[in-house]
Amino acid sequence: MSTTPSTFNAGLPAYTVVGGGKRNASSGICAVLMNRGVMHRKSCFRELQKSGFDYVLSMENSGEHFDIEELSGLFPFVRFILFKEPVNIGQKINVAALEADTPLFFVLWNDFCPVFNLDAERIVSRLRVTNGEGNTGIARLCTMPVIQKSDFELFPCARVPLFNGNGFESATVIPVKEGTPSLYPFEAAGVYDRVRFINMGGFDTELNLPYWQFLDFGFRAWLWGEEIRCTQHIRFMVEANGHTENYAAGGGYFRFYLKNLAPVIQWKNGKPDAHLPLRRFPPYLLKSGGSLLNAWRTFTRIRLWVASNGIRFVNDVNAVSRVLSTAGQPTATHL
Repeated sequence: MSTTPSTFNAGLPAYTVVGGGKRNASSGICAVLMNRGVMHRKSCFRELQKSGFDYVLSMENSGEHFDIEELSGLFPFVRFILFKEPVNIGQKINVAALEADTPLFFVLWNDFCPVFNLDAERIVSRLRVTNGEGNTGIARLCTMPVIQKSDFELFPCARVPLFNGNGFESATVIPVKEGTPSLYPFEAAGVYDRVRFINMGGFDTELNLPYWQFLDFGFRAWLWGEEIRCTQHIRFMVEANGHTENYAAGGGYFRFYLKNLAPVIQWKNGKPDAHLPLRRFPPYLLKSGGSLLNAWRTFTRIRLWVASNGIRFVNDVNAVSRVLSTAGQPTATHL
């Protein structure tokens, strides 16, 4: 019987699975390979096989399936996830979490070059913690790798929130310490606890731009008491000029605002109870620029969502900002 919440399945795109009949190892972690084009595929699969991941989920782009038959024969531990229509990054990762059957899954991109040799068993052992009762679990929701440029300089891949008189901004930070907190994982790359990810609801697939998907996921994680932190033990080298984000407000800011910044937490008998106050509607209507009817429909729908998840909000915006302020000195700001 599946333990996946029915709400997690909502909005998942149509897809098929090809190959992956064999298991490569039993480390407890699989690799989720996000593909930009078809470059580096065979070398990536060989590297991941050597690294000892149980198997690989290769998230294919629609229309690029011409070599799947050949690749599935060469790499029987790779499951190719074929999408019938174009899908966004969040949809792909949600599908990967549903298809994975390991406690952890590691999202990475095919144009990331590992600085250190990846070792799946070592990754799992570093993230495993034991509490006072002797129970073993995973340290956090997501552990994010550190990113280097091709000249070996650290890339400002950690994100922190900034609030000023004009509203919300995000800022980039160079993670120089082990365990540096980040508002969200850079390009969604990182080691995820599968159960926590699914219980979080995964990425909001109604947000189309990756930046707002990542921002919504990360802020929700911290508000709900989860953590996203960097590790110096996993590093990738990237061509920094090829990794830019779209910060356009129209791509999802107002949905992000209503879900994460607008809710108010009240404590009842020592327990949190978040709600979206009606007083938030007039400023939302004015800033969104939409019609009264459409704005009210959106506001009401998200208000119900906040109410249904009210007890999960254990931190407010100020508490999240205080934790993330320990990440370091911002290097650049964005809307």
